[in-house]
Amino acid sequence: MGVALLPLASELNFHIELLDVDSDPELVARYGANLPVLLHGSKELCQYFLEIAKVRDYLGKIC
Repeated sequence: MGVALLPLASELNFHIELLDVDSDPELVARYGANLPVLLHGSKELCQYFLEIAKVRDYLGKIC
């Protein structure tokens, strides 16, 4: 999902932070097999695959 998000991040000028869930027991407990997941803060935007329209809509509302 991170690679799929790169063109949108470049277009809309936002930063992507990738986290290794397996290195953090709290994240493993929270997300387990529900990966990849896209978050903005604590807001979950997508799981498993990038939903570009949903992300664009969300960013449009917060910017």
